Amino acid sequence: MDSATWVSRVSSLAGMYAAPISRLIAELSKLPGIGQRTAQRLAFYILRADQADAVALAEAIREVKEKVRLCEVCFNLTEEPRCTICADEGRDGSLICVVEEPADVVPIERTGEFRGRYHVLGGALSPIDGIDPEDLRIDELVERAGQSEVAELVLATNPTTTGEATALHIAELLRGRVTITRLASGLPVGADLEHADEVTLGRALAGRTSLGGVDKPVNPPDK
Repeated sequence: MDSATWVSRVSSLAGMYAAPISRLIAELSKLPGIGQRTAQRLAFYILRADQADAVALAEAIREVKEKVRLCEVCFNLTEEPRCTICADEGRDGSLICVVEEPADVVPIERTGEFRGRYHVLGGALSPIDGIDPEDLRIDELVERAGQSEVAELVLATNPTTTGEATALHIAELLRGRVTITRLASGLPVGADLEHADEVTLGRALAGRTSLGGVDKPVNPPDK
């Protein structure tokens, strides 16, 4: 929906509801993935909620905007100058996982497999959207990579066109300075080959791992 249509629809609500309700619907409609009808349902849910629950929601929104900031080292979300991960001395400072957004840290942490630290870029390169290298925290990453303790960068940007472009750009910038790896991509656990698309299956083949055996030279195909 373009901005003119959105404004027209929101304005039409003014005569249907009391002004505070119209304002609440208008503000909820600005949230990603929330259309006008969903915003109306949420607004009336809030109206029906207990006073204490509604106040708690408003207070939570106010508190997160006032207290949460970016970590001075990795740019993850935190209440303190440094996030809990950067402040944890038990973390491996030689290993940095590079992600696009703070939300990307959560699923990696849930695996329990990564004990290094992170660097949040704040997005991905997308010239068509006006997002260039200087708009991301790439300079700060280059500076961190220059520290003597950093040995490896794990590029965990999303496997999208913009994510791949960002990973390639960073890899080119830091080539020869530190070890650079990319998250493996391929078939998910429990998937059937017949349902895999060509790109996913191709990446799974390219990233195949050895299960042992004897190394033999691969004969080139006959021409």
